[in-house]
Amino acid sequence: MSQSASSRHDPPAARLIPANAENQYTVTRADLPLSCPMPGMTLWNSHPKVYLPIEATGSAKCPYCGAQYTLKD
Repeated sequence: MSQSASSRHDPPAARLIPANAENQYTVTRADLPLSCPMPGMTLWNSHPKVYLPIEATGSAKCPYCGAQYTLKD
């Protein structure tokens, strides 16, 4: 069974991406206001939610996990 076919039958929680799994994320204006962890990430093994000011410089770093976010135009 293909990956896409099986994901249609998984519960919504199974489609969440792991929080803090990567060190770099590219985000768009649709993701603003930016928080880490982002919506759609599993939260059970993550740090408290923190909002990151990315609009002024185009990049932000999470003070908890060190994830680097870059704003794509």
